[in-house]
Amino acid sequence: MNFRRPGRRRKVANLLTTLTLACYLVPALAIWPFPKKHFTGNSLMNAGSLGLSGDGRVVAFGDFDGDQLLDVLVLGSDQQTFSVHHWNHEDFVFQDSGSFKHPKKVYNVVPGDFTHSGKLDLLVMSQSQTNNQLDLTLYPSLPGDGFDTSNPLSLPPSTLPQPIPIDVDGDLKIDLLGITPTSTGSSDTIYQIWQNVWNASSSDSQLFKIQDAPFKGPQCAIANPHSNAVIDLDGDCLADLFLVCDDGRGGKTYQIWINSKDDGFFLSQSGPLPSGTQSISFADLNRDGTIDLIFPTCSSVSSTTGAGANCYINIAYNQQLPLCSSATDSGLRKGVRVCRTPDNLCIADPNFKFNLSDDPSNHAFVKFPVSSLFPSTSSLLVLDTTYSPALPIPLKLGDANLDGFPDFLAITVSGSDNVPNLVYSVPCAPGVVGCAKDGSGSRGWRLAQKGVESLQAVKDARSLSFVDMDEDGTLDILVQRSGKAGQGNFMFIQNNFYYDAFFLKAIVLNGACDNGWCYSPNGSEKYHPFGVSYSGATYKYTVLDTAGRRSAAQVGQLPQTSYHALQTPYTFFGLGRTNNYIENLFVGATLHTEEHYINMEGVIPNSKVVILPSTNEGEDWRRELFLRPGDWIPWVTVTVVVGMIILGIIVFVLHLNEKREDELERRRISHHINFDAL
Repeated sequence: MNFRRPGRRRKVANLLTTLTLACYLVPALAIWPFPKKHFTGNSLMNAGSLGLSGDGRVVAFGDFDGDQLLDVLVLGSDQQTFSVHHWNHEDFVFQDSGSFKHPKKVYNVVPGDFTHSGKLDLLVMSQSQTNNQLDLTLYPSLPGDGFDTSNPLSLPPSTLPQPIPIDVDGDLKIDLLGITPTSTGSSDTIYQIWQNVWNASSSDSQLFKIQDAPFKGPQCAIANPHSNAVIDLDGDCLADLFLVCDDGRGGKTYQIWINSKDDGFFLSQSGPLPSGTQSISFADLNRDGTIDLIFPTCSSVSSTTGAGANCYINIAYNQQLPLCSSATDSGLRKGVRVCRTPDNLCIADPNFKFNLSDDPSNHAFVKFPVSSLFPSTSSLLVLDTTYSPALPIPLKLGDANLDGFPDFLAITVSGSDNVPNLVYSVPCAPGVVGCAKDGSGSRGWRLAQKGVESLQAVKDARSLSFVDMDEDGTLDILVQRSGKAGQGNFMFIQNNFYYDAFFLKAIVLNGACDNGWCYSPNGSEKYHPFGVSYSGATYKYTVLDTAGRRSAAQVGQLPQTSYHALQTPYTFFGLGRTNNYIENLFVGATLHTEEHYINMEGVIPNSKVVILPSTNEGEDWRRELFLRPGDWIPWVTVTVVVGMIILGIIVFVLHLNEKREDELERRRISHHINFDAL
């Protein structure tokens, strides 16, 4: 008789077990539910043109089909032909959905729901047969998809300074603010309002009615080009107005108009802008819950190349009520408010101010030469002369590394090369650009140099924009090129850096379709109005970092639309490192109601919030939150499953041991002799 040794038997059993697991594992890998990454590598990656081709340019972003994926509007090189490209998530490309031709040369395009239908229309500003005038045309959206190009609406014209969208009367319908050719020229009645009077059920197809703007104070001649913005500047979560004016002597001034709801706008501040001021951008640069200004100044600008010489970067910090240092602080000292509590951020500060004087004693204004950031050059591209008329190029702001502080994009000029650059916001320290020599200051700046080879390899950039491709929670970069290098006009840079931080995306809709669903006029189509954000929404939030320090931040929604501003309809803000929910998220709209904002507590990071305000006093706003699974979700799932299996095995083994002990105990009891019974 042959006897097999136990060790050999165990080896055979282990081999059979391994083969069995392999048989199950191979088909399991084939149905792995998590998609393969499009890009690998911890750097900025060249993603190519992503389906965009031709010699045109992207002129606007918008969710034209309401699927919560960002689409693009492309204008051809003839400055007349439009084409909408919808984002295809499965194929990771933009797909052309059709084109049409505007009869005149286009200067600017503003997507917006002007007809309050829950879909984006197109407001086109184009060349006029009359000098010093802009023709305005609206292409309404069609019930299915696309625009009604057969029946466009002709609107009252504007002067050359492009009008901006603004909600003047608090009904969440898009009005326009600008100057008409028939303005009287009086210092109190220069500004005109294109009042939105659209009524879809009326036989009158009039969209706008011209009237004097409800502004109380001396008005100025709006500059062309300008950096006008609709954004909250006094901290009450209600959008105010920043205007750039022409002083008539070759310089520029500014005006800040405060929104007082039904009482109109009143002039709060005005003053001169530094000599050589270019386009102004707006963001909470130092994360104190207030909106600041950042802009370049140049001693001269070439009309041929658009390059500014001897340029500086200027930052004007908003001096306003700070966040209270303690959650138990009431914010009041002898009846006077000195700070804002975390649960009451939307309190107006009538004493806010910007001090733009370049004085060493003025710590609220920072100025440093471009050459300190880019040692090889002191020139910035501030005008895109490949477009006619030339377009201003502002510093593009966005939180690229999710640390809660906005970074910026700029194009430097060296000889015939236009090179795009990413600049990070960093804490102040000795030797950091933008800080004092001793390292004091609010924030400093550092040029990104590691992993940015794909970005800096471009030598013919003409504009830059932040955009979140495929809604994956990182800010990527759209580089528009002049095509000199034969690489095409479009290039997307995938931000593939790993950041140990969180983000939040949010969008306030325009109040169309109160119940969250819209219906076409004939009732054949039902859809969500997810694509119809508007200028003027405000976000303020507080968050705790991993050390327990509380900070506040403010973000505006689509504050600028003129001169191809190319801002996304949603807001995107990094939260930094946190192990908690967002404590308070205040969302403000331009409603003229007693409470024009709401406070959302405990919002989950790495999500998108969609808010539909109600125009009815006292009625709750509709809120929806969409979670985005992170890249770590598959590994968390695997860890949980493996952990459950291990715990199950432990429980099963303990159960067998307990059962064996019970059996042994039963046997001992059965063999026990009761001597008392004998």
